[in-house]
Amino acid sequence: MALISKKKVIYPISLELRRYLQKYGREVGFPIHYNDLLRYNSSIPLYDYKGNDTLWETVFYSETDREEIHYNVKNIYALLKAEGDMSVMEHLYVDRIDLCIYGNTQPFRVRIVNRINDNFDYFYVKNADASRVYGLELEHLLSPNRISYLVHENTLIEEHIAGIPGEQFMRQQINDPLLNPIRLAKEFVKFNERCFVRLLGDMHSSNFVIDVTPDFEETHYRIRAIDFDQQSYEGKKSIYLPQYFKQNNALIQLGVKHITPESMLQYQREERALIATRLKSSPMEIEDILESMERDIISLPENIDSLKTDLARHYKNDNFFKCRNMGEILRMSLEQVFKR
Repeated sequence: MALISKKKVIYPISLELRRYLQKYGREVGFPIHYNDLLRYNSSIPLYDYKGNDTLWETVFYSETDREEIHYNVKNIYALLKAEGDMSVMEHLYVDRIDLCIYGNTQPFRVRIVNRINDNFDYFYVKNADASRVYGLELEHLLSPNRISYLVHENTLIEEHIAGIPGEQFMRQQINDPLLNPIRLAKEFVKFNERCFVRLLGDMHSSNFVIDVTPDFEETHYRIRAIDFDQQSYEGKKSIYLPQYFKQNNALIQLGVKHITPESMLQYQREERALIATRLKSSPMEIEDILESMERDIISLPENIDSLKTDLARHYKNDNFFKCRNMGEILRMSLEQVFKR
C-alpha cells in the first residue's frame, strides 16, 4: 500500500522554468490572479444533485467587485480557449465561482455558460506550484492527452479535464453489465506504467477520471490524471504506481481477474513504446523541460536519495545512484523506455 507521510512542500516557479513557459507560449499576461478571487465576502456550501456536500463552496462578491471579476475571468477563458479573442465570448457568462475548501492548494473553479444553448464549461484558477506545472507539461508531452494551461506570475490557469471521477466510477459503475472489464483493466495497466515512467505520484482514485467513449462495437476507456502536484516529489517508488493505492482496489481486482501476466507485460511494453515515440517526436521540448528540472529544486534531499535507490534496484541500473536531483532521476527513468 502506498502512503504519503507528509504534506507536500510548495515550490515557486524558477527562472529556468519561467523561461521555458515563455518560450513555448505558456506564460501569458492575464488581468486577474488567484489572490483577486479571494476578495469574496460570503460563501455557501455547494451540494450535488443528490443533496450531498461536495466540499466546494460557491463564493459571492460585492456589487462593486463582481462585474469586474466576472469580466476578467471571461477574458482568461478567452485566452485559454480562443487565444484571447473576446468576440467569441459575447454570448458567454460566468454562472458560478467555487472554492475547494479541502485541498492543499484550495483552487477556484469557474463555471462558464453559453446563454444561447445552456452548454457549460469549467476552468480552474490556482496558485502556481512548480511541481504542478512540470506535471502538466509532462502530461502534455508524454501522454496521449493534450493539456491547456497558462501561467502568469504566481497564478496557474488549468482547463477542466472531463471524465467520471475515479472513486465515483468504482462506486457506481464497476458492476455495470455493459462494462468491458478487459479493456478497462488494460487501460489501468497502461496508466500505471505511464505514471511510473514519468514519475507522476499520488494517483489514487480521487486524482484521476475515467473517460468513457462508446464505439460502434465496443466501449473504450481512458484514465486521465487530473492532479499533478506530486510530479517527481516523493521518495518511495510505490507512490508512482497507482496499483499500490488501496483506493484503486476495484480496478486492481479487475486486472487480477481478467489479465494474465503475459498480457500485462505486453501492455506495459506497448505503453513504453508509445512513450519512446513521444520522446522522439518532441525532442526540443523534452530536452528543455528536463534541463529546467535538473537546475530546479522540486523535492527534498532525502526523497531524492530514496527514489534513486529504489529505481536503481528496480531497473538493476546503478547509474541512478549518480543522479543529483529529481530532474536527473526523471531523465534516467525516461531513458529506460529505449531498453528492452
